[in-house]
Amino acid sequence: MSAIRPPDAAGVGAPAFDLRPWSVCWLDRVEQALSRWVAADAPGGLGEAMRYAVLDGGKRLRPLLVLAAREAVAQGRPGAGPDGAALRGGLDDAALRAACAVELIHAYSLVHDDMPCMDDDVLRRGKPTVHVRFGQARALLAGDALQALAFELLTPDDDAIPPAVQARLCRLLARAAGHAGMAGGQAIDLASVGLPLAEDELRRMHRLKTGALLQASVMMGAACGHADARALDALAGYGAAIGLAFQVVDDILDVTADSATLGKTAGKDAAQDKPTYVSLLGLERARAHARKLLAQAQQALDGSGLRDTRALRALALAVVERSS
Repeated sequence: MSAIRPPDAAGVGAPAFDLRPWSVCWLDRVEQALSRWVAADAPGGLGEAMRYAVLDGGKRLRPLLVLAAREAVAQGRPGAGPDGAALRGGLDDAALRAACAVELIHAYSLVHDDMPCMDDDVLRRGKPTVHVRFGQARALLAGDALQALAFELLTPDDDAIPPAVQARLCRLLARAAGHAGMAGGQAIDLASVGLPLAEDELRRMHRLKTGALLQASVMMGAACGHADARALDALAGYGAAIGLAFQVVDDILDVTADSATLGKTAGKDAAQDKPTYVSLLGLERARAHARKLLAQAQQALDGSGLRDTRALRALALAVVERSS
């Protein structure tokens, strides 16, 4: 696939950055790619369930983080040399595949988390959850198939992605999704219902369950280019901060927004007696903590040495200021 070009709003030297046109451009391309790669003709109605789980819904924050990080490292640093000059303004097939792969992992996790054996939810992205619509068996298989497809996307048959980049992307995604990431955090979550958690215990749970995949999205974008150790450390810090901020805001919205706004059942955490930042800190302290994490994310980018991090900064702000 030939290089794909970002909208002018993201160009180097632009006087201001408007997240909306930048996001609209990339979201359209991500949607097209997901629609193309998530097969409708999988046997036994599996394709219909997979597409229902992935398409036409969701904020697509994780794909946007992949693309924003790839763009940041492609812009290069002052004095970075030919890499920055050669890549400036373009994103490649690896970044698009990584963006879609991380969204497939996220979608699979939601399908499984919503099932009766987990969170037992009936509403997701403003519509019935996959197991409600298709039954538990097909939902389970749809999640399994989406997980497998994510890694298939990262390992294409042609030479579009260098083997070393494929391996790096697969490792980042697998670690974020497994016992040291999302699955481990969900296990802690299920084991903690009705139990008091200290703030460090709650932080660990959320860093694994939610934060790991968001941080991996940033690092996967960086892995599609050539970032030095300074930039990688900064991007890892940025990803960790917004990963936790996302969950803090989720906890806040669970008690301040309604189900129609959220697109999922509001008040579930309190109803299930789950520990949250609001239950531990109170609403105002939780809000202050989200703002503190936003500041940490921005400070990490300040020290990155990367020339243009406007998209990453705007996405961090959007995470904290979101209403759904």
